[in-house]
Amino acid sequence: MHLERITIDPQQCGGRPCIRGLRIRVQDILELLAAGATTAEILEDYPYLEPEDIVASLHYAAQQADHAILYVA
Repeated sequence: MHLERITIDPQQCGGRPCIRGLRIRVQDILELLAAGATTAEILEDYPYLEPEDIVASLHYAAQQADHAILYVA
């Protein structure tokens, strides 16, 4: 699932998930996609990224969103 491309380093970007140790956060990629940017546009603007980095960001976000919700009545 390409999750090995996601790195978390407390000394980089405040410990937020980044792509391959670069200073581009998963959040940055997700925000670009949410704003309507295409994969091609992102790769053109950030030539050091690879298509798999964008896929990894989406997988990471999906994994983070899949958590149990405890309901207490």
